[in-house]
Amino acid sequence: MEGSPLIPEVSNPIALFRQWLDEAETQEPALANAMSLATATADGKPSVRLVLLKDVGPEGFVFYTNAESRKGEEIAANPAAAICFHWKSLRRQVRAEGLLTKVTNADADAYWATRPRQSQIAGWASEQSRILPSRALLQTRVAEFEARFAGHPVPRPAYWTGFCLAPEAIEFWYDVPNRLHDRLIFYRKGDSWRTERLYP
Repeated sequence: MEGSPLIPEVSNPIALFRQWLDEAETQEPALANAMSLATATADGKPSVRLVLLKDVGPEGFVFYTNAESRKGEEIAANPAAAICFHWKSLRRQVRAEGLLTKVTNADADAYWATRPRQSQIAGWASEQSRILPSRALLQTRVAEFEARFAGHPVPRPAYWTGFCLAPEAIEFWYDVPNRLHDRLIFYRKGDSWRTERLYP
């Protein structure tokens, strides 16, 4: 690790994240925007799953989901969360921690309108995270909602929305041989960020 650091000490970690995401989208085989999302119950019992990043900006990282799902219920009880991106082909990882808040209805409507019609139907048919007695029942529900909305746009269910993680900390990690990885963490201080390097 001679010479300049592998991860530049920039002033804006969101801009650096966007650069890394753009590079991942050209080199990852699929779903460069997939991120692990960790949430927890009010008493701190954690759970984690993969979701898809749909937007990122100064406010934070945005994804969409059924707010009545397990993760939605955990977010309502405890808005603290963490996300992690791992781009194996680039030997890079990004982690962020912060609080989750709902996006506006207008933002949720705008994103819903971009989803394929069958994905919109699935949003109505799936009682996400609830017990499903059989796949046949799911197919029946899909058919019911296809008939219900036949010939009309599929509206966004009230329970389907987005969440934005406002990062309090963002860590960039770069794989270096011999486990001498490069780690740079950004901590939010008001409208600015301070940085520190971490031992691998």
